[in-house]
Amino acid sequence: MKPSKPYDTYQPFKNLKALLEKNLFPIAPRIKGPIAGRFKPAESNLEDEKRLFQKAMAGVEPILREHAAIAATKSNPSKVSDEDPDAEALTRLEKLVRCGEGFAVSDTPEYMEWIGYGVNPDVAKRLHRGDFSIQAHIDLHGLGVEPAQEAFERFLKEVLLSGKRAVLIVHGRGLSSCEEPVLKTRVKEWLTSGRWRKWVIAFTSARACDGATGATYVLLRQRPATKRCRKQHPMNHGR
Repeated sequence: MKPSKPYDTYQPFKNLKALLEKNLFPIAPRIKGPIAGRFKPAESNLEDEKRLFQKAMAGVEPILREHAAIAATKSNPSKVSDEDPDAEALTRLEKLVRCGEGFAVSDTPEYMEWIGYGVNPDVAKRLHRGDFSIQAHIDLHGLGVEPAQEAFERFLKEVLLSGKRAVLIVHGRGLSSCEEPVLKTRVKEWLTSGRWRKWVIAFTSARACDGATGATYVLLRQRPATKRCRKQHPMNHGR
């Protein structure tokens, strides 16, 4: 048995030079200069691509629009305002508390209104709005019913004798009463019944600056309504 050759004498590429010299393995020419930009992809042939697409789509029929499934589109979310949504309400509340701005007395259940015989309802609106200058006033607040009625009677007599037309009667809101406001209810009765009814054109609760529902504007006639007028125009029922 022959001894194996030592590893340092093993030459696997011994004959490689001879093979290269015989040009059995041609070597690519050496590239000079930078490689970038020297090779460009072949430009696509649009006609070939079109032909391939038509071949791929052969036999395909378009879906009719009425049978097409329409994907639900998501609505764009509404833009969120940077402003505090409660800011405006808080501002209005602050103005209401500080100076009464935005408070409508006529929108409250305590509001009181009445119009006399044959009077246009717009007169009551004008009266409450402050279109008539107040010429006299009386404060019944804090009085008992009898003293208040005596003062009320004297006041109206003096007003009518002096020719005054628009007056203010302060009676309070009656919030301390167990049931209905006493003086406020009595003033309404005195103005809508008996001899004073024919002298009253209209009355309404006052504006906030004059006492709101704790006071009443009264607009008086120059002369009392005649019997004929009262028959032609039945008594108006206010609120």
